[in-house]
Amino acid sequence: MTAWKEYKPTITALSSEEMTIIDTLAELVAERIKRGISQKDFAEKIAMKQPQLAKIERLDSIPTLVTLNRYAEGLGLKVKVSLVPA
Repeated sequence: MTAWKEYKPTITALSSEEMTIIDTLAELVAERIKRGISQKDFAEKIAMKQPQLAKIERLDSIPTLVTLNRYAEGLGLKVKVSLVPA
């Protein structure tokens, strides 16, 4: 299995905004796994069906900020958006 940080530089078809979302999701999934929480248990905790959570984690679609926040809150975290010079 290739680690995300090794695979990431090979992706060129996504915008920087989409990559930011994927990076955030990757951190959240890693945290869920690090805590030993199964997809099934986590899906129940955030009032989502396990297949729906699996679809998000597989990136079958790019999750919205609302979805990222829902995921983060299930881990006791918060997604923080900040502004930086362009």
